[in-house]
Amino acid sequence: MARPNEEVEGLLQEYADLIAITGGDAFKARAYEKAARAIGGHPVDISRLDAEGLREIPHVGRSIADKVVEYLRTGSVSAVEERRSKIPAGVRALTAIPTLGPKKALRLYEDLHISSVDELAAAIEADALHDLKGFGAKTQENILHGITLLRQAGGRIPLHVAMRDAEDIVGELSAVKGCRRCAYAGSLRRMRETIGDIDVLVAAARSGPFMDALAGLPSTAEVIAHGAKKTSVRTAQGIQVDLRVLPPDSWGAGLVYFTGSKAHNIRIRTIAVRQGLKLSEYGLFDAESEESVASRTEEDVYERLGLPWIPPTLREDRGEIEAALGGELPEVVTERDIRGDLHTHTDLTDGLASLETMVQAAAERGYAYFAVTDHAPGLAMQRMTDEKILAQREQVRALDGVHRGMRLLHGTELNIGPKGEVDWPDEFLAGFDLCVASVHSHFDLGRAAMTRRFVRVCENPHIQIIGHPTTRLVGKRPPVDADWDEVFAACARTGTALEVNAQPDRLDLCDEEILRAREYGVKFAVNTDAHCVPHLACLRFGVGTAQRGWLTAKDVVNTWPLSRLRRFLRKGGA
Repeated sequence: MARPNEEVEGLLQEYADLIAITGGDAFKARAYEKAARAIGGHPVDISRLDAEGLREIPHVGRSIADKVVEYLRTGSVSAVEERRSKIPAGVRALTAIPTLGPKKALRLYEDLHISSVDELAAAIEADALHDLKGFGAKTQENILHGITLLRQAGGRIPLHVAMRDAEDIVGELSAVKGCRRCAYAGSLRRMRETIGDIDVLVAAARSGPFMDALAGLPSTAEVIAHGAKKTSVRTAQGIQVDLRVLPPDSWGAGLVYFTGSKAHNIRIRTIAVRQGLKLSEYGLFDAESEESVASRTEEDVYERLGLPWIPPTLREDRGEIEAALGGELPEVVTERDIRGDLHTHTDLTDGLASLETMVQAAAERGYAYFAVTDHAPGLAMQRMTDEKILAQREQVRALDGVHRGMRLLHGTELNIGPKGEVDWPDEFLAGFDLCVASVHSHFDLGRAAMTRRFVRVCENPHIQIIGHPTTRLVGKRPPVDADWDEVFAACARTGTALEVNAQPDRLDLCDEEILRAREYGVKFAVNTDAHCVPHLACLRFGVGTAQRGWLTAKDVVNTWPLSRLRRFLRKGGA
């Protein structure tokens, strides 16, 4: 159930795309893109604001504010509907393909009457685009790869979208009379980066009130199945939600069963069978007498099987059973362990909030320290200068310790050039408390060149963290091609941390790469890359990904006390 801010963000972004598709003013399209980002990142619910209040949001002028008010009042915007009517729905669908922009989508429709993803794929395979200007072999190859990414994503739901809807539903059902327990389960509880559907469990004596409540929620667009044991609905956003109501005494067994994964469940059921037991969603039973031996809590079920409780994020049959049996299960990092965020932005570059606002919000999260790392001048559109960053440093020093004693670190996010070079010279970099270095361009370098690029950055004594290392965007952009084993070895050798970027469209490094890097002894930083106050709350997604990669607090540098972190930031001094 999207919040008003997110609904309007999507609407304004669509309007910007429609302007671009129809050949409208590029400046106007960019203005709507900026306004969309600003509204999406605004900490206050915009449905509570009038036009005047909306105009106080950065990049929201009178015309945009009026459209937002119109949408909040009527559910639509006449200007958007007018633009939509001029563009076939298929053309808008084409713009969902990574690497295919709106202008190219319109040309495909006008010149070749292509209005679907399948038609475009078939046209490329048939070499029907060879005479179309701007669609050379490399462009077609990129489009085909984008189509592959789009199809792989299929009906998968981004983690943060599924989490938002699941928590809303859990909140609604928890308020129904007779609810003893309510929680989401499945791959969402395991914090996978995308979700097929949402599993919700309720512990109650009677199922009917909860099945009826789910079917009657305002967010429910369609009831797929309605029964005493299971009800399935589809939300207005197209997400399937499956609800099961369990007897309160079966809560623990049901949570184990429906959290999964399938492979993990097979392993623990095998252990149960070897012990003469049978495991189902209703409990762990003696196979002969069918007497329940454990069911009320997950801990009870695992303990009866001879296992410690296994965190949901580890339940993927990637060695967690063996580790548990051997007493080597990691105590994975938690949100409570994180003492500070080491990668954030302000409105000095592409952030949406002032330095003071970001610092105050970080202090309210209880952080012991907080780093501000605005972009360096290599990203020309941010118009960073030496003078601007040094002036910000003075502001940071003045705010250090002011908010609840939180210590501030002044950093920067550098751009890793194609040969591993960065924006500022060594003598200038030496003045920062920390430097995050990230790839923002030249994604298509060959494997050897890309590997050298990362290794050279690791060897820079002023760079302590590699930001969003593989550059991937979930379902939209693949990781860059590098010899990651060589990169991980270089990180371990030089004392350079790899970021687990918590932005839900990144989650980079992903869990599988974290597992590989961990074997080399690499250290990590779980950061939000926040560009506005609401982004700070994305930390949970980074922590979930870190857990899936088996990371403990010892592996994550921003769980350490500031004194130890400062030694680490001196590159290898931890």
